[in-house]
Formats: sequence, structure tokens, C-alpha cells
Amino acid sequence: MHHHRNIVLIGMPGAGKSTVGVILAKTLGMPFIDTDILMQERTGRMLQEILDGDGPDVFKRIEEETILSLHPRRAVIATGGSVVCSEAAMAHLKSEGLVVYLEIPYAEMEARLKNITTRGILLLPGQSLRGMYDERIPLYERYADLTVACSGGDLESVVENVIEAL
Repeated sequence: MHHHRNIVLIGMPGAGKSTVGVILAKTLGMPFIDTDILMQERTGRMLQEILDGDGPDVFKRIEEETILSLHPRRAVIATGGSVVCSEAAMAHLKSEGLVVYLEIPYAEMEARLKNITTRGILLLPGQSLRGMYDERIPLYERYADLTVACSGGDLESVVENVIEAL
């Protein structure tokens, strides 16, 4: 087990990073950090407000700055789905932790994302959900140290699968 390092969860919106992260941190006795919540605390705004008000470029910059300011030890970190769009953020996370990709198929992501217009999902102008999915898959695969399939199973079994993979 890599308990001396951070465990960084990456994956599509709706993959369960925050939920799995909380349970994983509790199970392993590690602190939990959610970078989406940190972004909201830093800006005093909801993610969707940042996207609507400032656009995707400012959103990405805030996300990158938030991640580069993190220096936790032995924490479980749930990232936003768009973190893989920043090479600097991913290099920082990889230097201090093990990156676990929570993988879900497109149809499952689509089914889980009921609140796409209010959830703060980074879609580029004119980009469809499918387009975002197809664009990010190679990035998640490139940065992942481990990949855990998250489709169908309940959260406890996903957490068990992550722990076994560690």
C-alpha cells in the first residue's frame, strides 16, 4: 500500500470521485480533499457561476492555481473532471501521489449527470457531452497510475476495488 503518498482520484464528471473519495479516506484513515470545493471556497462562487460568468479559460486557470497551491501529505484527493486538461496540475498531483482513474462508460456518465447545466461541468463552447468524453479519455489514460472500472457496482465495491489496486 502506498500510504505515504496522496491518492488522487481522476475521472469523468459523475464517475463518483467525491463520493468514493470520502469513503476511501474514511476506510484508510486519511484526510479527504475535494478540489471542486476548494475552488468554490477560494472564489466564493459555485463552479457553474465561474463558468457562466468568466468562461472556461478562467475556470481552468482557477482550477490549476487551486491544485498547484496544494501540498498535502497522505490525503485522498478528489479532482474535478477537467483537471486532466492542465499538464501543470497533473504533473504536480503525480509528483506527490498515486493517480487513480475511476473509469465509467459514456452511457453511464450520461445517465448519472442529471444536473449538467448547474453542476459546473467544463464544456467548451459548442462541445457536446460526447465530445468532452472522447477528448478526455486519452488524457485520463495517460495520467493514470491505476485504472478502476466503476460501472454498475455499488460504492463500497468500487472502494474495495481501489484499495485492492493500491
